[in-house]
Amino acid sequence: MMRLDCHEVWLEISNYIDDAVTPAMRDELEAHLAQCRNCAALLDSVHNVVVLIADDRRFELPVGFSERLHLRLALELAGDGS
Repeated sequence: MMRLDCHEVWLEISNYIDDAVTPAMRDELEAHLAQCRNCAALLDSVHNVVVLIADDRRFELPVGFSERLHLRLALELAGDGS
């Protein structure tokens, strides 16, 4: 049975990743994460962002990527996601 709700988990997710929670809180978070797919996905996403931000490598975007991205965003915002 989960004792923490999702909102409480969201508030502690970065502390959990940084190993800055008490052992009792870690147990509570891990119990929640084992049962809640949404919070488990959030944990994975936040962890991936932290890894990406820490990576100091730079990558060149493919030719035309920015234009295609802007066009796709404009279509999405206009309500035509095709």
